[in-house]
Amino acid sequence: MSKRAYFGTDGIRGQANRHPMTAEVALRVGLAAGKMFRSRHDRRHLVVIGKDTRLSGYMIEPALVAGFTSVGMDVRLFGPLPTPAVAMMTRSMRADLGVMISASHNSFADNGIKLFGPDGYKLSDEQELGIEAFMDESLQEGLASPPGLGRVLRIDDAQARYVEIVKATFPRTMSLAGLRIVIDCAHGAAYRVAPTALYELGAEVIELGITPNGMNINEESGSTHPEAMSRAVKDYRADIGIALDGDADRLVICDEKGVVVDGDQIMALIAGAWAKDGRIKGGGIVATVMSNLGLEHFLKHRGLTLERTAVGDRYVMQRMREGGYNLGGEQSGHMILSDFSTTGDGLIAALQVLSVLIAADKPLSTLAYQFEPAPQRLENVRHSGGKPLDNAKVKDAIATAEAKLGTSGRLVVRASGTEPLIRIMAEGDDEKLVDKLVKEIAGAVKSAVG
Repeated sequence: MSKRAYFGTDGIRGQANRHPMTAEVALRVGLAAGKMFRSRHDRRHLVVIGKDTRLSGYMIEPALVAGFTSVGMDVRLFGPLPTPAVAMMTRSMRADLGVMISASHNSFADNGIKLFGPDGYKLSDEQELGIEAFMDESLQEGLASPPGLGRVLRIDDAQARYVEIVKATFPRTMSLAGLRIVIDCAHGAAYRVAPTALYELGAEVIELGITPNGMNINEESGSTHPEAMSRAVKDYRADIGIALDGDADRLVICDEKGVVVDGDQIMALIAGAWAKDGRIKGGGIVATVMSNLGLEHFLKHRGLTLERTAVGDRYVMQRMREGGYNLGGEQSGHMILSDFSTTGDGLIAALQVLSVLIAADKPLSTLAYQFEPAPQRLENVRHSGGKPLDNAKVKDAIATAEAKLGTSGRLVVRASGTEPLIRIMAEGDDEKLVDKLVKEIAGAVKSAVG
């Protein structure tokens, strides 16, 4: 497969107003994707566009609209809406393409463009390469005639539609009445829909991160900063805390004591409940190479398998579709419940956790820790470019660490697909050894990047 020039592991992402996250690139994406998807059949062609609350969305959105309409595609604008909602609307509105403008959990200075096909699934590597080929063409190629230009409408009820879809995933025989829930929306795309859905299902809702100003998305809030959620749970004596990220496709939770629960434990909790009810499909779940060995052992003891993929929820979803699985996710909090959604959905996953909590009628602290995690250490090393992993000393440090871990642990060293970071993860039975090996590799990477 050819190397992609624009697309990373989760669409195109970068610092706003710096290549590749510029108005020009957004215009080219609209032109290119429009050309590629308008050739599917003879009718009016439609693209739907949602975004999070970043200031730069006001720059990226009109540039995309200009690109799509100039090649004859009609556009429907949702405004602030979670990524999974855009995926759902793409399919339900019979659109040719869905676009989400977001950099997920990154700071407001970044932004990104994620694309969904007519089936609501993220585009394949091959489709992204096809779009990139069109992006390098002249801006004058393939333009529509004046009567053939696309038309643009804003969809005012998109948030209400999503709320109803989310509520329908919660068991009809249950209610959230009597539960006090802290929800932290990270000043992001779910700042209206998440509190509304929880309230309408009966909960007493304590809202955090619901006053976006264009620059405070993910700032000391949401799934990447769960401290705010934990404090609020203790302050308000809540039953559970739920923290979403900027585009609401991932979550972390905390119990009534404020103790944070990561994605691996959430997957174990849902998998155990679904297996008991006979709802699990595929004989197990799908997760990435970053998931803890403890999760693998938990599943094995219940006769379930753990399928591992490369990092990125799109690769998790691909394996789920291939193997007929209905549950997958990432340690970072992406939860894919394919009975309900075609991509990660933090709010729907939270409702599944709440259904387990209600059914058990026990405090979350007695339910959320399904397994003892194997000692694991993760360190990120920032770099300014180049290929640090090709450095001889880095390679030697990795080889040495793998030899020392042997069969009692795992080592994953990779370049992030969304940020200029080298991510180093090791886990094994010996916590001190794990810490030492990660520090050694991090030191070699730091030396390589100067």
